[in-house]
Amino acid sequence: MSNGFRFQLGTPDQECRYPVRLDELHIGRIYRWHGAWYAVPSGHSEEIRVAAGSAGKELAAGYLVAMYDLRQITPQAESEDEAVTPRELVGPVPLLHPRMPATPRNTEAAQKAMAGLAEFLWTPLGGYPGADNPWFLRCQLCGWQGPRYWSHLRGRNGNPPSAFRHPGCLDAEKVRAAITVYGKEEAAK
Repeated sequence: MSNGFRFQLGTPDQECRYPVRLDELHIGRIYRWHGAWYAVPSGHSEEIRVAAGSAGKELAAGYLVAMYDLRQITPQAESEDEAVTPRELVGPVPLLHPRMPATPRNTEAAQKAMAGLAEFLWTPLGGYPGADNPWFLRCQLCGWQGPRYWSHLRGRNGNPPSAFRHPGCLDAEKVRAAITVYGKEEAAK
């Protein structure tokens, strides 16, 4: 395979879980949550913590490959892997991701993040997962969908975030023209 690994990672779903394929067989899903990588073998629902967040998704996917090699995973069609396939959201997204406890601190952070997404023209496709967890979003400028981290999108020290949003989006000049917060930045100069 061109990435140098035996496996292939698919496109992440709305829960930011990557399907893992080996020889065109679906062997499970991996995801990152609060500084760790988890694996869910195909046909199972239990989550297995397999690596630190800094280790990367390759180590988590490699764990599933090792389980497959030991005959501990029975591959399934990705669409049949109901144990871990999230359902499409219907209606408005919840304020908090299901894994986030509804504490006053989390609720306040989620409200700030939702307001920030609206200001920076992002649409959340799930509840707030925390600043350092992947959040599945839609770009209102071009329609792209994929995982982003609120900690990367919110800007720093009162400054707006980078005008680079994701690969394939509008160029920085068009992004600055489309989002009003960038106009406020220019007016302050």
